[in-house]
Amino acid sequence: MKLPLFPLNTVLFPGCILDLQIFEARYLDMLGRCMKQGSGFGVVAIIEGQEVGKAAQRFAGIGCEAQIRDWQQLANGMLGIRVEGGRRFRVLDAEVQRDQLTVAEVAWLEEPADQPLLAEQADLAALLAALAEHPMVSELGMGGVVSSQQALANQLAYLLPFSLLHKLELLSLDTPAERLGRLQRLIEQLQDGQPA
Repeated sequence: MKLPLFPLNTVLFPGCILDLQIFEARYLDMLGRCMKQGSGFGVVAIIEGQEVGKAAQRFAGIGCEAQIRDWQQLANGMLGIRVEGGRRFRVLDAEVQRDQLTVAEVAWLEEPADQPLLAEQADLAALLAALAEHPMVSELGMGGVVSSQQALANQLAYLLPFSLLHKLELLSLDTPAERLGRLQRLIEQLQDGQPA
């Protein structure tokens, strides 16, 4: 499956919301095609390079589909879009087109059946509920009460201030239970004052 990529200095997770301001011609053209076709694009984290200008030299081999949920012309003249994370994918091959848009051959990753929250995950659920009170999180409509391990793991991984590499590691874990276990250890590191 061919998917246009939008390399960014962030990691998108399934079910999470990301607001973007678009002004480069390659991405405006990409979004026009996506909206006409009712399709999404891929968000991958930049390993080497910049978000603006020439295509990123290196980006993560795992990413998340971005589904367009809303768009508007902003006062600054840019196009504002809100996307929601969809399916995870692995990049098999990528090429940079003449307009500097990167297009990749991707394989969708299997998602295990979702599981309800367990009693031992109550502290993590309380942390997500507390994050929902932050104005930036509230504006995205995220946080609050969730009922599944998948939603809890993805939202915490997305919202907490972990390094790009840790976020990529969390995105690559196959099950919500694995992601929650790793999150717990990373949160403990943050509480101990260690970088996460």
